[in-house]
Amino acid sequence: MDPIHIEAPPIIRPLSPALETVAIKELNENPARLADDLLTLRRWIWSQPHLKARTNDQFLLAFLRGSKYSLERAKQKIDRYYTLKAAIPEVFNEQRQSDDPLVLEIVRMGVILQIPLPPDESRPCVTIIRSTAYDINKYKFADIIRVGSMFGEIMMIEDDNSTVCGYLEIMDMIGVTGSHLFHLPPDLVRKFSVFADEAMPMRQKGTCFINVPLSFEKGFNAMRTFFPEKMKNRITVSSSIDVIYDFVPAAYLPEEYGGTNGTITDIIKRMEAKLLKYRDYFLNERHYGTEEKLRECSVKYDYESHFGIEGSFRKLDID
Repeated sequence: MDPIHIEAPPIIRPLSPALETVAIKELNENPARLADDLLTLRRWIWSQPHLKARTNDQFLLAFLRGSKYSLERAKQKIDRYYTLKAAIPEVFNEQRQSDDPLVLEIVRMGVILQIPLPPDESRPCVTIIRSTAYDINKYKFADIIRVGSMFGEIMMIEDDNSTVCGYLEIMDMIGVTGSHLFHLPPDLVRKFSVFADEAMPMRQKGTCFINVPLSFEKGFNAMRTFFPEKMKNRITVSSSIDVIYDFVPAAYLPEEYGGTNGTITDIIKRMEAKLLKYRDYFLNERHYGTEEKLRECSVKYDYESHFGIEGSFRKLDID
């Protein structure tokens, strides 16, 4: 990263009129101020001796939108993004490559399906996660999360619906058993949940569980009254598939989910082709991160504390 690059005029992909309206209204986006805000972020990254971060425009723009244009929050998220990656080596390791055989196997099984939306749509992007589409005796949960994190990163760079409107997760639990639940390592689930919430710039707009066992649906709905209002509004649990249509028009879904938007196989082929286009991007990830010994505030990060109740980032003075 050199000074000439840092001061280069930003080049931003224009939003559709529908998305621009949402960005201005909900995210405080000011098109006339975008270039100055991006230059400010670039200069800040350049000034941080401990931080080696990407500075391409769409990458940084995702953090501005995810912080509703609070520059200080955007700085904090970028710092967390790289620092917390180092704290989850089960996910962010040398196998996080586009052409890694294990990654491609998981993509081809269709465990994670990113649903294409029409270009003029202004709604959250949609991902279907097929919880039982992989053999839990062959693949670790960390392997699945690794692939999901790669597509999440691609999404924040090239999917304007995700950075402006957020994302919706559809969790298909058909055929789920106790073995599948025991397969989930609580510590990793906790860590990655913190990473997704505090470091990724996209806003989660909701999670919809479909095809869950009827007993689980009844038990969950009985406890809903005790949940915080925000959580109530963001989580839906149903033993049926039909609830999915309350969130996503049927026409946008693949045929296997009652839609007319191609098949799961079509989606898998598109996702694999897209992932392979990012081969160099993920290959270069090893050049980015943090060097804690160079952090100016001299705070040694206690990762476990951050993933618990009190985190080191809450003590960090970003300025």
